[in-house]
Amino acid sequence: MGLLLLCNGGFMMVAALVSKIYEDGVTTQILLASIVSMMVGLVSMFFTRDHKKEVKPKEGYMIVTFGWLVMSLSGVLPYLFTGAIPGFTNAFFETISGYTTTGASILDNIEVLPKGILFWRSLTHWIGGMGIIVLAIAILPLLGIGGMQLFAAEAPGPSADKLHPRITDTAKRLWYIYVGYTAAQTLLLKLAGMNFFDALNHAMATLSTGGFSTKNASLAFWNDQPLIQYIVILFMFLAGSNFVLSYFAFKGKVQRVLKDEEFKFYVGFIVAFSLIATAIVFFQASPEISDRFPMVAGAGESAFRHALFQVLAVVTTTGFVTADFTSWTPFLTIFFFGLMFLGGSAGSTAGGIKVMRHLLIIKNGLLEFKRTLHTNAIIPVRYNNKTVPEHIVYNIIGFFVLYMLLFIIGALVLGLLGLDFMSAIGGAATSLGNVGPGLGSLNPLSNFNELPAVGKWWCGFLMILGRLELFTVLILFTPYFWKKI
Repeated sequence: MGLLLLCNGGFMMVAALVSKIYEDGVTTQILLASIVSMMVGLVSMFFTRDHKKEVKPKEGYMIVTFGWLVMSLSGVLPYLFTGAIPGFTNAFFETISGYTTTGASILDNIEVLPKGILFWRSLTHWIGGMGIIVLAIAILPLLGIGGMQLFAAEAPGPSADKLHPRITDTAKRLWYIYVGYTAAQTLLLKLAGMNFFDALNHAMATLSTGGFSTKNASLAFWNDQPLIQYIVILFMFLAGSNFVLSYFAFKGKVQRVLKDEEFKFYVGFIVAFSLIATAIVFFQASPEISDRFPMVAGAGESAFRHALFQVLAVVTTTGFVTADFTSWTPFLTIFFFGLMFLGGSAGSTAGGIKVMRHLLIIKNGLLEFKRTLHTNAIIPVRYNNKTVPEHIVYNIIGFFVLYMLLFIIGALVLGLLGLDFMSAIGGAATSLGNVGPGLGSLNPLSNFNELPAVGKWWCGFLMILGRLELFTVLILFTPYFWKKI
């Protein structure tokens, strides 16, 4: 925890430097937040320096869950010290939305914020995205979370029984890819017409599949510059795919990428869903979607671009907006609501249930027909031409059931707090799936500021549950977790 606070303080110092460069008047406040965070981290590390550094599964769950909470509690300091977001509840909501890469905001006017705060806001995304890559590739397989052991063998480093040094090596390589993608997107966006500050912020938000923008209209601000939106589309796709596959691609093992079952279905889903959305937008939706998010350029190209953009933004849980998809047609509102449950690939920065889990649940469901006819036959589920252990299949089914149950409970709580049906189910789905925009009063044109304080804390809880694959957090609430064995 102390080391995390130290790192967080270091990142705040970078935000203070940005504030100084742009002379936005809040450099001292952000620097003070950095010093406080680093001092608390140093004190924590000093008083625990003699403790055993052995990490067992129990400690692993606690480090992951409390690590995210500690980072979020520390991350509110720049907002509070600068007065950019008044009130601890609002500041914490914005911060945890950042670290969990959800992208839901309570801010009504983003563009008036100081540059240092806008940069810090994007940086919380980027830190959370980096953290989730290491978490998914290196830590969760060791803890047996949500079937994540499946691709542990595919990763260029970690195995299910060694914590180091291969995990350190893996994390390092994946971070290089993550940083490299961020730099590449920043450069391309700058060349396409964005200023450097906007380009860097949107690159950090894209690669982390976060969705915080520096503009009130999000990516709709550049609706008259299709190239910018196509660049974001490309990097949303990369961010939502398994980063291990990017590693293999850079190593020249392209066939390994193309043969990966999850990747094939990920691409297939995006193509199919985009074509469906394009057809309906072209033939049924109004060419001027709204006064705030107008669709410009040729009707066919515009329909295709906005449909593809919004499908990728929801599937990869990035949450950027070029149009208000809830105002297109009733069918597309339900369609995009369903996509909130898909999620990107395992080992990506995307949230949601993940394509791999859906794929294995469907495969297992179809095999039940065979098992019913051939009761004595042993018919295993296969993934990438390998037999999937039965306990992993049970784990994934358990995850799916728990996810849907939490969604229902989440919506019920929001309904109890006074939200209408569409807003309640949209708020629960988007928070648990780390998507960003929801439905009803939480649609892409609006934000989460109107939620009551309890609702903001509840959505924050759902965000961290979804981001940390449910089991990691929920196991801490079980009595047998705390019993000595």
